Amino acid sequence: MDLHLGGKVILVAGSSRGIGKAIATRLLDEGARVCISGRDPQSLASAQRELSQHGPVLAFEGDLSLPQPIISVFEAIMLKWGTLDGLVCNLGTGSGMPGWDPPEEEWERLLRFNFQASVRLAQAAIPRLAESAGNIVFVSSITGVEATTAPLPYSAAKAALLNYSKNLSRQVAKQGIRVNCIAPGNILFPGGSWERRLNDQPDATREYLAAEVPMKRLGTPEEIADLVTFLCSVRASFITGACFIADGGQTRSL
Repeated sequence: MDLHLGGKVILVAGSSRGIGKAIATRLLDEGARVCISGRDPQSLASAQRELSQHGPVLAFEGDLSLPQPIISVFEAIMLKWGTLDGLVCNLGTGSGMPGWDPPEEEWERLLRFNFQASVRLAQAAIPRLAESAGNIVFVSSITGVEATTAPLPYSAAKAALLNYSKNLSRQVAKQGIRVNCIAPGNILFPGGSWERRLNDQPDATREYLAAEVPMKRLGTPEEIADLVTFLCSVRASFITGACFIADGGQTRSL
């Protein structure tokens, strides 16, 4: 299936490893031009070298939870390619304190990384996406869909992101912009939390997957990337305001 992504310019925020890197790879393989971003210069440089074998890549080093780097990344994209056709917001961290009473600074930190950063990025992108009838894909989580053992501030932030994406889609549809959201389940990639859990507690992790995930396995970044790449394409032209869960059947909520 031709996704008609040839020449399209897409920013994949948070893409030096894991899900974001896999999304960038898939988009490049479909002919898109991709701007990747990350906060760690070594990881970003390594990703750029690898991804450059697949297509045109612009690497931006910076913390896209802050206003000035957001301004700078769009300036860099417009200077290099002169347009923006898509935005994938893969920002955030699930590392946080357990329990019902995390301190205020923990709420502020996780809300900033997992919700506010994506909102700021979308607001900055929308005027440019309106010129190209582009689209936005937010990466939320199954923690934003139903109750899990994840830290409360993280779960609340991902739920807010899901709600924001649905409401935003209604407000920008008249500008020709589509907005969707995905909610991945447990994804295994090098350096990720599930790799650590498998290494530290292999038996407990396998028991958890057998009990909680009908498919009885972890997902791959490539499986998430395939979904995002489709949503970024004109093949998804009538899809907006939707949230797609990809978790091997773990969630029970509708």
